[in-house]
Amino acid sequence: MQLELLAPARNKDIGIAAIDCGADAVYIAGPSFGARYAAGNPIEEIAELCSYAHRFGARIYATVNTLLDEQEKPQAEAMMQELYEAGIDAFIVQDPAILSLKRPPLPLYASTQSVIRTPERAAELEKAGYSRLILERQLSLDQIRAIREAVSCEIECFVHGALCVSYSGQCYLSEGLLGRSANRGCCAQPCRSLYTLTDADGKVLVKDRSLLSLKDFRLDSHIAQLVDAGVNSFKIEGRLKNASYVKNIVRHYDRLLNEYVATHPEHSRASLGRCKGGFTPDPDLTFNRGYTKAFIDGTRGKWNSADAAKSMGEFIGVISSVKGNTITLDSDRQLSNGDGLSFVSRNEEVAGMRAEVVEGRRVSVKDASALSNGMKVYRSSNIRFERELEKNMPQRLIEATVNYRSAAGTTVLEACLAGGMRAEISFDDDAPEAAKPDTAIDNIRRQMSKITGSFDFSAGSVETDVPRFYPISRLNALRRSLSEKLEAAIVEATVSSRAAAPSADAKAPAFPQPDRHEVMRTKYCIRHELGFCPKQHPASSPKEPLYLTNVGYKLRLGFDCKNCEMIVFL
Repeated sequence: MQLELLAPARNKDIGIAAIDCGADAVYIAGPSFGARYAAGNPIEEIAELCSYAHRFGARIYATVNTLLDEQEKPQAEAMMQELYEAGIDAFIVQDPAILSLKRPPLPLYASTQSVIRTPERAAELEKAGYSRLILERQLSLDQIRAIREAVSCEIECFVHGALCVSYSGQCYLSEGLLGRSANRGCCAQPCRSLYTLTDADGKVLVKDRSLLSLKDFRLDSHIAQLVDAGVNSFKIEGRLKNASYVKNIVRHYDRLLNEYVATHPEHSRASLGRCKGGFTPDPDLTFNRGYTKAFIDGTRGKWNSADAAKSMGEFIGVISSVKGNTITLDSDRQLSNGDGLSFVSRNEEVAGMRAEVVEGRRVSVKDASALSNGMKVYRSSNIRFERELEKNMPQRLIEATVNYRSAAGTTVLEACLAGGMRAEISFDDDAPEAAKPDTAIDNIRRQMSKITGSFDFSAGSVETDVPRFYPISRLNALRRSLSEKLEAAIVEATVSSRAAAPSADAKAPAFPQPDRHEVMRTKYCIRHELGFCPKQHPASSPKEPLYLTNVGYKLRLGFDCKNCEMIVFL
């Protein structure tokens, strides 16, 4: 089975960086309908990204995953055709109405917003014509296996990034509170706001906490289990994230997938080329709200991000003294001038500042008035690491063997990839016979064993009836020509293998509709998180119903204990 590492891209440049760091595919929005209002891209830049990706046999998926109004359908049809002509390889969609649109002959991937968390729903979507299902993030491995057994199409799972508190596609909180629909790409993220939790009598249980904000998802320790469960594509969330985040996280998972494939030869990567050199990735050093595995093991840990609705960063140490605008940290971590620092202020809000001058454990800041002894300090931005990400990129190269054959005045240079793809150049050879045959053959081997373009060439067999002498410049030119020919062959194979959409059921699957007062359904449970679960702590259960309040809004919480789910009502 081919395993795909799928990376997000806010724009063309980040998409190219993701490819350079090992992504097998990139998902990106076109000019509109991309479910991220601030992440649209011109068609011509999508075309440039496709052209670059196809050099490595990598693929580009266009997100057309908002719900469409009737009057928007012609525009969506036209944009999908333009994206197809730009070279994209598949569409990620949410609205089942797209099935009935006039569209290019490319696969449709059912977005995670299509509410895919049961075998029955998965089978329904496959029957409708979807080539890939992007599963809900709050599933267990057992649930993923059950879906795999119910369908034969590809399965894609998120493995890293921000985690929506609601089941994907079934969050109406932003729309209900602020008129901004998440399913139209305009989510205001009210889940990251502070709320006060009260019981039925109005008693305050928790005050001003980000009770609906979850930690970030991280499944790097579950790659083998996900493959075993039948996952084809491993997806990183983050189409609004910056380049350093994408580089770091993509490179981290690229290494993990390569390590897995190296010991499981029945699997391979879905694109060509491997990254060499460059920075050492570390997911702890870029934006995160802390990490959770959610429900992947079928058990509950702590999901709530608590104080870190914003990224706190890595824990550095505790303040041991404050003198003027200089603090002393009880820490062995090395800070640098310009590092971003964060802490929880006295009024329990996350605040930040920059390290101006670092001298060992002493750090000078512009204003230390909000700091005091005993406060925990985190590094939200590591300036050294950010510079390393910018200046020390890995080099992605495709290994190829060059064979040389010359007989009866005709010479053939053939480049071969491990998977069997090949390209050759052939020419009538009038080069003179070499006076020193062994030296001439050594020169051929040496000049055919160099990095050229995207290829790391190594000399293979050298067969000749008459050893010929070539100037170094001629051998270099031949190698460059062979590189261009092989790259063209890879691009042609990638583009020509763009899969056509499978036959579809004429009836599009209905989009599940909740109760009109229900704005969120989730596997995350505030009662469990706070130790109020009546199954586990019946004596400590508060009087229900429970309410979340925030700036005049009041949300009622419901609990479906049979399915172990929480429901939020407006």
